[in-house]
Amino acid sequence: MERLIVGTEKGGYLLTKGRRSWDVEGPAFPGWKVSAFGKAPDGTFLAGLGSNWFGASVHRSTDYRNWQQVENGPRYPEESGLKLNQIWVFHTTGDRIYAGVDQAGLFYSDDQGLSWEPVPALNEYPGRADWQPGFGGLAAHHILSAGDRLWVGISAVGVFRSEDGGKTFERRDRGVMAVGDPDADPESVEPGRCVHGLVSDPKDPDRIWRQDHSGVYRSTDGGDNWERIEEGLPAAFGFPIGRNHETGSLFVAPLTADENRVPIDGHLAVYRSQDDGKSWHQSGRGWPDGGQFNGVLRNAMAVDSQGGIAVGTTGGSIFVSDDDGDNWGQISISLPRILAVEAA
Repeated sequence: MERLIVGTEKGGYLLTKGRRSWDVEGPAFPGWKVSAFGKAPDGTFLAGLGSNWFGASVHRSTDYRNWQQVENGPRYPEESGLKLNQIWVFHTTGDRIYAGVDQAGLFYSDDQGLSWEPVPALNEYPGRADWQPGFGGLAAHHILSAGDRLWVGISAVGVFRSEDGGKTFERRDRGVMAVGDPDADPESVEPGRCVHGLVSDPKDPDRIWRQDHSGVYRSTDGGDNWERIEEGLPAAFGFPIGRNHETGSLFVAPLTADENRVPIDGHLAVYRSQDDGKSWHQSGRGWPDGGQFNGVLRNAMAVDSQGGIAVGTTGGSIFVSDDDGDNWGQISISLPRILAVEAA
């Protein structure tokens, strides 16, 4: 990775790798929460912003430096009673861009992100009144696609799948333990499955890996059924999950527990699986010996297929690897609380 774009609680930053250190530009959007980045079909860059006072907005740029706000951004109709608090994710498939938001919902754009329309099948899903937010809100934060198929992860509800380009959706959480209720029926389709992260294999989209509130899971049938895959992990709780689609390596960032969201015994590290999730081991060398009590949030891990990985912490630190997680280094910078990291 030669450049990173980083979203924080207080603005966005562009990091460029030099011969001996990283150059830092920013902040863009000073004082604003920058929680999502994406790219339109024509290559235009997108940023999702949020404010406790002014709500959420979408901005566009051609160079990561000069941004213009979209006038017709995602918004719920006033009569819906829903509030758009934050843009959580952009996902581009073909000529369409999707945006997942809080309060949980889905919007799409067919004009490079200049205007946005709602996806009623999810935004008006039956039983929506029973959905409950997680600690970070009621968030539609991960989107996967393969042709007309869509998967959307919502906290703290579960995974939804569409077979018809978003015209209809159904829950897909069989085998996943409900939050706070280990005795709940794993076959149930009631809300309460709190997915934190999703990643799939582009060559076989039915293979999906999931970091959940209750653990790490894998599906080989498009989400119809899930199995736990946690052998070797020091803890099952965590937020992001990433995959190098060239090597197949999987990455998670374990935290102690729901009620103690810090690295285990102060040892921050990313864990890697090189056997499809069957077993996990600490990823490589270069991690601090201890004294690290900041976690990694769900959108603060970026993985590319050239061996590049970057993770940002809630304490503003960034760790990077250029060799599929064999060796890690820390960028000499301290940013505000990091919400999103992407390869630029």
